[in-house]
Parts: sequence; C-alpha cells; structure tokens
Amino acid sequence: MKKAIFAGGCFWCMVKPFTTQPGIEKVVSGYTGGNVADPTYEQVVSHTTGHTEAVEITYDPAVISYAELVEIYWRQTDPTDAMGQFQDRGDSYRPVIFVNDDAERNIAVASKAKLAASGRFEQPIVTTIEAAQPFYPAEAEHQDFYKQNPWRYALEEQGGREQFIQEKWQN
Repeated sequence: MKKAIFAGGCFWCMVKPFTTQPGIEKVVSGYTGGNVADPTYEQVVSHTTGHTEAVEITYDPAVISYAELVEIYWRQTDPTDAMGQFQDRGDSYRPVIFVNDDAERNIAVASKAKLAASGRFEQPIVTTIEAAQPFYPAEAEHQDFYKQNPWRYALEEQGGREQFIQEKWQN
C-alpha cells in the first residue's frame, strides 16, 4: 500500500470521490503543511498555523496508479483558484498536490502541464505541487463526513463545487 496527499478546499468534499474508486483502502481527512504539531480544526480555520485541509489516501498501486489519483484530484477542484476552493476561502483551503518523492513529482508536474495545455481553463493552472509534510488526522467528526452528515455534505457540495464540476468536467 502507498499513500497520497491532496488538498482541494474543504476536506469533507475530497473524501467521497476517492473512496468510491477500486484500490482505495481508506481516505482520511486531516491537516498538513503547517507549523504546529497535531493541530485542531479550530486552530487550522483560524489561519494561524499554516496548515492546509487535505486528505491522505491509502491505496494499492497494483489496482490504481498515482497518475490515476492525480486525474481524479483535478476533477474535484478549481485549479485556477490559488486561495481557496468555491465558498471556502483562505490559505487553509488552497489546492495542493503533496508529493512523497521525485516519481510522484514528475507525474504531478506532467499532469499539470497537460491540463494547462488542454485549453479547458482560460486562467492559468495555479495548483501547487509541494513536498509532503507530516499529516495529522482531523478529529473524528470530520472523518467520512459525507456518510455521517449527508444533508450538511450536500449543502457543502452545492456551494459551487458541484456546478463547477458539471460545467468543466462533465463534457
């Protein structure tokens, strides 16, 4: 099993698209990239710790490749928005592909270049590709949020993400 870390706005909305894929063992919501060990949700949303909400995906590379995960990631985000995603604003919601090694970096860079050259977006692709840092799982109430709170999850999706995905990726 391997692990991949992606940030694409609110971590609640980043779980379901990955958990539904074959080869995914688990998806954990959490925080990464900051300067405080084991931060709380309240600390992260205060924008004082430098953390980004992210998901850590444990997957079987014999079933699903890292390149396939990156492609799924792009289809969940607005890669042209550097300081948040949809209704979630600020540095803790920025889009980032966190890479564990040079092989992952090469895959992410090539995928980003391909997306930029595709003409799908009028604005530049600003999602960053950064070295993975310690990942801290979020509190229990944030795990599998779409299953635990389907009504609230649906509201979160309707905050612009669902419409954006329909407009940009369903064609």
